[in-house]
Amino acid sequence: MVDATSERLTEEPAAVHMSASEALLLLDWKRCVIDLYHAVRAVAEPKDAWSRWRKGRDHLFASHPRSPIPSGRRAQFEGLAYFDYDPAARVLAEVRDIDVGRSEMGTSDGGFYPASRFAVASFELYSSLFQVELYWLGGFRGGLFLPFGDATNRQSTYGGGRYLLDTLKGEDLGTKDGSLILDFNFAYHPPCYYNQDWSCPLAPPGNHLPIPIRAGERIVTAG
Repeated sequence: MVDATSERLTEEPAAVHMSASEALLLLDWKRCVIDLYHAVRAVAEPKDAWSRWRKGRDHLFASHPRSPIPSGRRAQFEGLAYFDYDPAARVLAEVRDIDVGRSEMGTSDGGFYPASRFAVASFELYSSLFQVELYWLGGFRGGLFLPFGDATNRQSTYGGGRYLLDTLKGEDLGTKDGSLILDFNFAYHPPCYYNQDWSCPLAPPGNHLPIPIRAGERIVTAG
């Protein structure tokens, strides 16, 4: 994660400074997320792993003090909304190097978040070939970050896109035979979708896919 003394934290409340107690709660939230993905990767069947992931996220969002659901709304929280599981939305991606370039992602509060674009991932999805850019956040201590947009944005998913990988918080499904596992059933909304007090990087233009991906998290009221 980026040094909080110089740059805004990704997916954190807009105020950079936090108390010691808040920092410990944040640490516990991240530990819970890491543990959840560790448990998910241990489940052999992808759909069963997805069900485990959904159940774990609902528990964290409903009960954890650092949940992005505002505290006044948690009592009414009934669970996150998802598209039906789609086995075709799980793909293997070939990752290749590109010249590392400093980049800025727009954020939900109108600002910019620095990142390093260092690789691209190519894959076949729904009989078409696509490519997305992979970002590295936070220098040597950071991790891989994959935000993306698709044709469901502003209709049945958040307009700023969704996230698929964020290894700063252990959110990844690993690799298989040297390829990166991308399972769009595990796509999720950034915290700013639930709480405007949070600032989140938005999907960059290079990662907007021209098709609807009806897998993963969706807007609750979408038809």
